[in-house]
Amino acid sequence: MIGVGRTKQHVNVVDRPLGKGKVEVSLSAFSFLFSELVQYSQTRVDNIAELERRLEDAGAGVGLRTLELLCHREKGNRRETRLLGILSFVHSTVWKCLFGKVADSLEKGTEHEDEYMISEKELLVNRFISVPKDMGAFNCGAFVAGVVKGVLDGAGFPARVTAHFVAVEGQARPRTTILIKFAEEVLQREARLG
Repeated sequence: MIGVGRTKQHVNVVDRPLGKGKVEVSLSAFSFLFSELVQYSQTRVDNIAELERRLEDAGAGVGLRTLELLCHREKGNRRETRLLGILSFVHSTVWKCLFGKVADSLEKGTEHEDEYMISEKELLVNRFISVPKDMGAFNCGAFVAGVVKGVLDGAGFPARVTAHFVAVEGQARPRTTILIKFAEEVLQREARLG
């Protein structure tokens, strides 16, 4: 009989397994795409604070999806329930997935109990960006702050996350610090867990 035999199964992208695969993206392709995101956002805002907020919002969506993917791949669908566990997850696993290496440092704030900082000597999103003088202290790290916020919010650790430049002696470019200030409810839950 004609046409009898094995039928071809077409598996769409949703049905494929989430294996590790090749996780590298061309740096020039990323730089171009990110530059377009910044330019697109810049045309729709009136000031720098609003531009940074738009980048943060875009990053939050990326962070939430990154959390879902990494929890499925790396942790067998389990999520962190402790504060230090989620910070370590962001500092190492998320950073390595996104930037190919662990973040330079993770520090606890000395002045406030609810503040933590992730520092990066040369953050990828700031590496090829030249900010015009009229834009002042515009920091594309707001996108990465949004990614961190998306991961933390998705994991049940609401926080205010911001990106800041910090001058370093002997270096031409400042390092970028992602400042994480957790909501009071996170600290109360952590205190109950002991």
